[in-house]
Amino acid sequence: MKFDKIHNKGKARIFKNKYLEMLTKTHPLIIWSIYIPIISYLLYYSSNRLSFSAIKIFLIFLTGIFSWTLFEYIAHRYIFHWKSRNVKVQKFIYMLHGHHHHYPRDKERLIMPPIPSITISFLLFSLLYLLIKQYAFMFFPGFILGYLLYASMHYAIHAWPPPFRWMKPLWNNHNIHHYSNEHCDKRQYSGNENRRGW
Repeated sequence: MKFDKIHNKGKARIFKNKYLEMLTKTHPLIIWSIYIPIISYLLYYSSNRLSFSAIKIFLIFLTGIFSWTLFEYIAHRYIFHWKSRNVKVQKFIYMLHGHHHHYPRDKERLIMPPIPSITISFLLFSLLYLLIKQYAFMFFPGFILGYLLYASMHYAIHAWPPPFRWMKPLWNNHNIHHYSNEHCDKRQYSGNENRRGW
């Protein structure tokens, strides 16, 4: 994604319709309040209704958390930054993730809003249930918690300066992704490029 200018102030306009536009914005606490009851219930269901042992629930739940990291890497690298000459694909990618690179400090769009989030989650759980049957009741909550932790850290990186000195490299690396070269491999980054942000 290339922009003439990356805006540190203001907000992208995704839809002309003000009601649709309103549905593209949210705060992390809203998403946490939606998913914590779902996570809790699915783990309860795994234990009390499906009679899985605590250790099995914990291990599959943990696998779900770590699986989120792999999924996020693949999605970010190959979908969110997909280059295409097709105008419709370009618009879809902008709506999905491009607006975030165009307006990286837009705090209302740092986490997936409720309607698309719940829709994608339902489809994901359905797919997991088809693939791994009852294990989905333990894996899915871990996967979603992995997402919530990642999204909250991502929100913090864009919204605030690092709270501890040892966290500054994480903030800097993410700013490199946004301001120096969004496609760069951090291992190849020399550190001499001009850094913006924190």
